[in-house]
Amino acid sequence: MQSLLVIDVQNAIVDGTVTVDRQPIIDQALQNTVDRIAMLQRQARAAGAPVFVVQHDGAPGHRLARGSQGWEIRREVAPIRGDIVINKTHSDAFYQTDFTAQLEMRGVTHLIVTGFMSQYCVDITVRRAVELGYVVTLVADGHGTCDEGALRHDQITAHQNILLGKIYDRETQLTVKTTKEISFF
Repeated sequence: MQSLLVIDVQNAIVDGTVTVDRQPIIDQALQNTVDRIAMLQRQARAAGAPVFVVQHDGAPGHRLARGSQGWEIRREVAPIRGDIVINKTHSDAFYQTDFTAQLEMRGVTHLIVTGFMSQYCVDITVRRAVELGYVVTLVADGHGTCDEGALRHDQITAHQNILLGKIYDRETQLTVKTTKEISFF
C-alpha cells in the first residue's frame, strides 16, 4: 500500500535561516512547494492512501519549539481526521518514534515523500526508509529547503534529487518523480 509522507511543513521551518534580502525568495519557494504538497494530500486522501504528517519538536528557544506558533503545521497541509501525526526530536522520522509501527499497522510498503528540509530531515528519512526495505518515491518538486552557505535552495534541492536518485538506483526501489508524475492507487 502507498502512503504520503509530509515532513516538517511547519510555520517557521525557514524563518530566520537566510539573509533578509533572500527571505522573500525562500518564502515564495516554500509556498509553491506547500501548494504542491497540499494537492498530493488531496489526491492521497481521495485514493484512500494514508497520509503521515511528521512534526519536528524543537527544543525551547528553537524556531520549531514544541507548542510555539512556529512549531505548528502550516494550515495548507494541516492533518485532518484520519491522518497520522508523527512527532520527532531528531532528523530521522523513524528514530525514537512509532513511525515504523504505524506503517506496519496499515500495511504500507511504499512511501511517497515530501517536506522540508531537503538535505536534513527529508534526506535521512528517505535513506532510512530505503534501508528498512520500503519502496520510496521522492517527490522532486515536493521538498525544499533554504539557502545554505554558498548554495541556493534550488541548487540544494536539485542536488538531493540527483544524489538520492543515483545512490539507490540499482538494488533498491527509490525513484524521484515530479508532482505531476505521482499517482495514488
